[in-house]
Amino acid sequence: MQPNTRDGQQKGGIVDTWWYRYLLRGVGTLGGLLAILFGLVACITFTAMCLLAGVLQMVAGFIVVLLEAPCCCQFVEFADEISSFSDKRPAWQKAVLYCLLGLVPIASCIEAWTILGAGLVFISGALYGLKAIGKKGDRESMMAVASGADMEMKVKLIDKEEKELPNSAVP
Repeated sequence: MQPNTRDGQQKGGIVDTWWYRYLLRGVGTLGGLLAILFGLVACITFTAMCLLAGVLQMVAGFIVVLLEAPCCCQFVEFADEISSFSDKRPAWQKAVLYCLLGLVPIASCIEAWTILGAGLVFISGALYGLKAIGKKGDRESMMAVASGADMEMKVKLIDKEEKELPNSAVP
């Protein structure tokens, strides 16, 4: 079942709708900006690991904002080139990058500010992961799988039983 052109376009098994693209950009940009802000707050600490987590969170937020909204980074001369390179990458690569960027500060220091800031970056990566997975199958194929109507498997099992039957009948 093909989606209509109003809802989205089929691109390699992924339905790419306009609202989901804006959602990804918005969550990525907002998550990156808040990660920078919460990373700055997380740097006000007495432990070195939480200070490191705050700095890593600010770097991760800057990278996400640079990739998602280069208009926010006009002071970086190569922001447009990086953003256009990022737009050409598959969704699963962005998902892996954003999830790793979100997990490293949380693993360094489990604190409210790092969980809030880096968690938003991780959520952006999870949304890109959902885009990479794509839609589930149509109703007919799901019903066929659920009913156990896998004829290829049944034929293989019957052939295997027929081959083993004469050997097992010998005393």
